[in-house]
Amino acid sequence: MRHLVKALLAFCMLTGAHSVAADPGDQAVTGDALREVETRGLRGVSQARLDSLLSEPSAKTNVSFSRSWLDSQPKAKGGAHWKCLSEALYFEARGETVKGQFAVAEVIMNRVRSARFPDNVCGVINQGTGRKYQCQFTYTCDGNPETIHEPRAFDRVSKVARTVLDGRAPDLTKGATHYHTTAVRPRWSRVYTKTAAIGVHVFYRHTFRTASN
Repeated sequence: MRHLVKALLAFCMLTGAHSVAADPGDQAVTGDALREVETRGLRGVSQARLDSLLSEPSAKTNVSFSRSWLDSQPKAKGGAHWKCLSEALYFEARGETVKGQFAVAEVIMNRVRSARFPDNVCGVINQGTGRKYQCQFTYTCDGNPETIHEPRAFDRVSKVARTVLDGRAPDLTKGATHYHTTAVRPRWSRVYTKTAAIGVHVFYRHTFRTASN
C-alpha cells in the first residue's frame, strides 16, 4: 500500500493535481482521495511510465564490465522482451566489449522510455521490420536468417539483457537514443548530440527533448 500511495502522489506531480488532503494535519489518505488522485494521474500517462511508477525499484549491484563477471552470473531467462533484447545484442553487438554491449542495451531502453518510439522492448527493436533496410536495427530487415551460431556469446549477451531489464546497470550513454559504429558516419550524426564513445560505437542523443533526457 505504501508504494501505491507513493506512485499516486507521483501522479499528482506529473499531472499538476493538487493535494487531496482536506486537513493538513490529517496523516491518513482516504480511499476516495486515492481514487481521485488515481483518476487524475492515469490520464495521459503511458503504460510504460505507469509500470515504472508502480514497480519497486531494483537494487543496484556492482556490475563489472568483463566476461568473467558475466560468466559468474546465473543463467539468464525471461519472457518475450528479454528474448528480443538478447537477440538484438547478439546480432548488433556480440563482437563489442561487454561495456559496449551494455551501452547498446541502454540505447534500446532509452527508446522505450521516449515518446518518439514504441513503449516496449520488442516494439523498439522491430520498428520498421518488413521493409528491407528501412528498419531501425539492420539484422531485423537485411533478409538474412536470424540464426544463433555462437551459443556461448548468446549466453553472455542474454545476461547483459537480464541485468539491464532488472535495472541493475549504471548509466553509460547519458540518454542516448542512437548509435553507429566507428567505421561509418551517418548524416544524422552531424546534428545529433554526441554523448559517449564506447568500444566501436559512438552514441548520440536526438536534438529534440526526449523522456530519457
